[in-house]
Amino acid sequence: VQLVESGGVLVQPGGSLRLSCAASGFTFRRYHMGWVRQAPGKGLEWVSSISSDGSSTYYVDSVKGRFTISRDNDKNTMYLQMNSLQSEDTALYYCATYQGPWPWPGSRPSFADFGYWGQGTQVTVSS
Repeated sequence: VQLVESGGVLVQPGGSLRLSCAASGFTFRRYHMGWVRQAPGKGLEWVSSISSDGSSTYYVDSVKGRFTISRDNDKNTMYLQMNSLQSEDTALYYCATYQGPWPWPGSRPSFADFGYWGQGTQVTVSS
């Protein structure tokens, strides 16, 4: 199993960026997927999740209206389109498979329910 994130760069506040997560070694279309981030000196924060068929998506409140999660099951790839980036979005962004209840109870999924993780891609928002 391999998940490889890409697309993270230094971008100015207000800018846009698209992250990609290329999956291999498993049947991608059977898995719900998600993005999780970790800002410098802080813990993990769930960002967004998408169902296996792409029909349902969820976001943390702080990115609603700015970020869009999507996937292409024919290409075994998931994306995160990030617009109106803010300094608070600076973080290492991970993609991961989600293997817990769908939808999950409570306001966000449990990190224990994320199975396979990528190595992360760094997004830095700064002028």
